Amino acid sequence: MVFKNLLTEIHGKICIVKINRPESLNALNEETYKEIHQCFSQLEKNDEIDVILLTGEGRSFVAGADISFMKDLSTKEAKEFGILGTNAFNAVENINKVVIAVINGFALGGGCELAMSCDIRIASDKAKLGQPEVTLGITPGSGGTQRLPRLVGLAKAKELIYTGNIIDAQEAKSIGLVNQVIEHDKLMEYALNMANKISSNAKLAVQYSKEAINKGIQVDETTSMFIESSLFGLCFSTEDQKEGMSAFLEKRKANFINK
Repeated sequence: MVFKNLLTEIHGKICIVKINRPESLNALNEETYKEIHQCFSQLEKNDEIDVILLTGEGRSFVAGADISFMKDLSTKEAKEFGILGTNAFNAVENINKVVIAVINGFALGGGCELAMSCDIRIASDKAKLGQPEVTLGITPGSGGTQRLPRLVGLAKAKELIYTGNIIDAQEAKSIGLVNQVIEHDKLMEYALNMANKISSNAKLAVQYSKEAINKGIQVDETTSMFIESSLFGLCFSTEDQKEGMSAFLEKRKANFINK
């Protein structure tokens, strides 16, 4: 895959995707949103990839949307830009792979929204996160008002969005915005180890787990329980379920074949 604003690297079952606009701290413009959507749509079809590590080139994850691009947008153009970002981030959130945000620096505004669309967030101890849009006279426009309350709770999300405060990685962990804070120089190593751990498990079981979580959180509890039990049942049509349980009973390591 070749893109203007993204870099991709394949390491076995793991794909590293880097936002590559370091001169603007990886700020998101229209072209980058389209490339993210295109990249994840292509990765969706790649059965060789189990886990995606999403990060930024240079000293920033994503510092936000490109303000120089947004400044003179009309109401209609701004709405379309927000939808473009939302569609790109939905492609990240709903892909049939596990996506880990490797937050190597600033994750502000659209960058925080992008990180929140990932399944797991691992942050450098140098990272800074926040939704400072109100300081620019706008609201979050690509999922911030929806994903942040689901992650950190309604009151804390309102505080962060209304004040525009930028927080460090340790505070982000304490409120549940990131999963782990890792020493900066060991960040990618930690992320790769986690990715390898995930990819060693039964692929379909991981995919069904993600589907159950993502669909279940959007509906009432009765419906979500039905979704879970249906996907649980589907696992028993797979060869990996039989292998995994046989290996457990035989006290050996499972040899999953992703079927």
